[in-house]
Amino acid sequence: MSHWIILPVVLPAMLAPIIGFVMRYDIVLARVTSTVGTVLLLAISLGLVMMAADGTTHIYRLGDWPAPFGIVLVLDRLSALMVLLTSALALMVLLHAMASGWDNRGRHFHALFQFQLMGICGAFLTGDVFNLFVFFEILLIASYGLMIHSGGRDRMRAGLQYVVMNLAGSTLFLFALGTLYASTGTLNIADLAAKIPLIPAEEAGLVRVAAMLLMIVFAVKAALFPVQFWLPATYSNAPAPVAALFAIMTKVGAYAILRVHTVVFGPGVAGTDGMIDAWLFPAAIVTIALGAFGVLGAKRLMPLISFSVVGSMGTLLVAVAVFSPVATTAALYYMVHSTFAAACLFLIADLVVSRRDGDALTAAHPTVQNGLFAAIFFAAAIAMAGMPPLSGFLGKLLVLDALREPGLMGWAWTAILAGSLLTIVGFARAGSTLFWKSTAIPVLAPEETADDADGSDDTPPPNRATPAEVAPVMLTLAALVGLAVFAGPVASYLEQTSTQLFDRAGYISAVLAPGEET
Repeated sequence: MSHWIILPVVLPAMLAPIIGFVMRYDIVLARVTSTVGTVLLLAISLGLVMMAADGTTHIYRLGDWPAPFGIVLVLDRLSALMVLLTSALALMVLLHAMASGWDNRGRHFHALFQFQLMGICGAFLTGDVFNLFVFFEILLIASYGLMIHSGGRDRMRAGLQYVVMNLAGSTLFLFALGTLYASTGTLNIADLAAKIPLIPAEEAGLVRVAAMLLMIVFAVKAALFPVQFWLPATYSNAPAPVAALFAIMTKVGAYAILRVHTVVFGPGVAGTDGMIDAWLFPAAIVTIALGAFGVLGAKRLMPLISFSVVGSMGTLLVAVAVFSPVATTAALYYMVHSTFAAACLFLIADLVVSRRDGDALTAAHPTVQNGLFAAIFFAAAIAMAGMPPLSGFLGKLLVLDALREPGLMGWAWTAILAGSLLTIVGFARAGSTLFWKSTAIPVLAPEETADDADGSDDTPPPNRATPAEVAPVMLTLAALVGLAVFAGPVASYLEQTSTQLFDRAGYISAVLAPGEET
């Protein structure tokens, strides 16, 4: 039993209280500790990916109690991939938060940041539905604090909506767990996968209720229609580095749908077969439409990016709804792509907005690095919209190729292609307003700004972004380029990941067997 598996949970769990209680008044020490911890987390994640690359399902039994009686962590290709994605994104976001000074606008940023990583990594590694709920609550509690970091009326109002929505989701989660336990006597994912297929379809009413309740809970986390409305207000009002980190939060919901509704309630289970995908597919189609129209109609930059995240989640969940290895491979590739694309957009938006008078999509004085910001913004927009040559084009191409069944092709292709067109138009309009029309307005010199007669600060001084501020957004852009350049090896790994995910018998035997691993 390898103790490396639990380190992505234990490491941030140990660092968070140390930073929170010992270093909250020393920002330099907090930054160093948080950075070292995040780099170590990335190194551990790389090791876990290599450990899981041979297709072995590794089990960590806390207290050496066998499943389903004890708590287990499960490391396979999918969980290793998601932990690596989380740690890579976290390092980029942390570097931006420190370079831009966002982390110094409140005492507990780094402690909450580490608690957030603990919750996210735990959700990806857990082999128990109840502990999935526990890790959900840990990451949500941390996200509440990060959401309102640095304060402000709009941020507090959006944070309240976020709290209320997720508290409702947590309540439904508990109802689902109670119903599921009453029906099966267990909450271990592998044990559920072994027991639920044995329940006759006519006696599986409570199981179907639990499956649908869990679907609603995961839909809230994934911002799926009709419970997607919390995301635009939350992401557009959160601090930009926090919004970039939240790009992985919706993927936790998508991961939970893949893990639970494939292994436990997936294809071939008589009591629930076909129930989830019949609801999930049309909801994902509507989500794509809402995201695309939101991008097209947005009047501010941060809501525009937030609606593009909604649309990308719709595209991802359209592929997930098929519940087949081919479609899941496409969904996983698009999941990795959309995480980095959304983070890149939020980080470049922060560099632009901090040098303008707000994020309104109106022509204003250009920044001193207008060309650099424009190039990065349009590259990230191309990736998010799914245009060549970046990974967004390949991701959507894989999704479209996986959705060629007669009953799915018309709806899915129309929604994805039309949504991509509207997204392109929306981003083109925003980019031309921010970076092209603004060039017609002369930039005031610093001394002119200082000597403004009425003392107004409508035009911010033209401060250049430092290399430390530009580097994180360039890293996210490099990740998108890398996904496109190495699409073949990445797709091959993801194909093996999907095959392992749909091997329900292998998962069950690995978790429930008395040996260490299978």
